[in-house]
Amino acid sequence: MAAGPLPHYFVAPMATTPLKLTATDPDDMTVISACLQDAVTIASEVNYLPRERRFAAVFSRFRWEDHHQDGAKRWVRAGVHFNGVLGVQQRDMSRSADQVLELLAIAATPGADGSASVRLDFAGGSSVRLQVECIDCALTDIGEPWVGRRLPTHPIDKG
Repeated sequence: MAAGPLPHYFVAPMATTPLKLTATDPDDMTVISACLQDAVTIASEVNYLPRERRFAAVFSRFRWEDHHQDGAKRWVRAGVHFNGVLGVQQRDMSRSADQVLELLAIAATPGADGSASVRLDFAGGSSVRLQVECIDCALTDIGEPWVGRRLPTHPIDKG
């Protein structure tokens, strides 16, 4: 029997390397921001743990590194956390646990004595600002990537 094309629903395992990155300065945060650009999550997967001084979130991130290499449309679950968090402020965030959030960028602004302010900006104008003792962030892919149907897109503001 001759081998034909695989059925459209079959997805072969991918030989991709999971990301495991750390950030300790604003330049490092730029790399993590690029990796998480267009990542999506729901509000219940974004948490501040004040006793542990940790902010953590789980996203479904588009693997831009694959797309730029071979045009693939792969997604993967990824966890990101910040240590040494002294406070968190939210802007225009719904209290709904199932609110969908699409991350646009993460920016870090150095402060005095190694402290910093880290801002996570989401589509629609929502944001989270972290006051941190120092930039101490980690991004780790979780599980196996999967193939999506589309690239992340943004509507053009015609206002």
